[in-house]
Amino acid sequence: MFPRLFGKPKQETNALATLDKLNETLEMLEKKEKVLLKKAAGEVEKAKEFTRAKNKRAAIQCLKRKRLYEQQIEQLGNFQLRIHDQMIMLEGAKATTETVDALRTGAAAMKAMQKATNIDDVDKTMDEINEQTENMKLIQEALSTPIGSAADFDEDELEAELEELEGAELEEQLLQPATTAPVAPINLPTGRQQVRPAAQKTEEDELAALQAEMAL
Repeated sequence: MFPRLFGKPKQETNALATLDKLNETLEMLEKKEKVLLKKAAGEVEKAKEFTRAKNKRAAIQCLKRKRLYEQQIEQLGNFQLRIHDQMIMLEGAKATTETVDALRTGAAAMKAMQKATNIDDVDKTMDEINEQTENMKLIQEALSTPIGSAADFDEDELEAELEELEGAELEEQLLQPATTAPVAPINLPTGRQQVRPAAQKTEEDELAALQAEMAL
């Protein structure tokens, strides 16, 4: 189960071993190329010496060997390009494989989690939550229900009394004068009490008498 979920270690090891082998081969070709370049340069120097010695035939032989070295150098360069290309492709394939393995691992983990929590379990859990919520509402309603003397009060009678109070308040507002001019305060000397105007006292007395008759 674990190799399937976490990739393929054997294939990854093979890919790494192949990359190491290609690197070793590339280093070997680079060393050979340096040796051939040195030999080709040496043949050029020999050809110059034979030319100065008027030995044309020997100089030509040196140049021929130089050409052979150059051909080998070119061949080694082509080999190196192919190895580089192979390494790039192998590294790309390795990255692709690792990506696919990671996606496969994620899909397997998601499938396992979905299997652990199926829709029936979710529905059951939601039903339990709704049931507990409803029970809590019932408990709160039971706690808010009045007990003792407060439970004996008649809600209809209380509402009727409230309506009477509202009606009395409305009638009191209707009986008030439409416009009442504000009474300016009278500044009296110290020691003298402010006397209410007679007109205002009469209106208040009449209003009090009218309210007393309505209360009968």
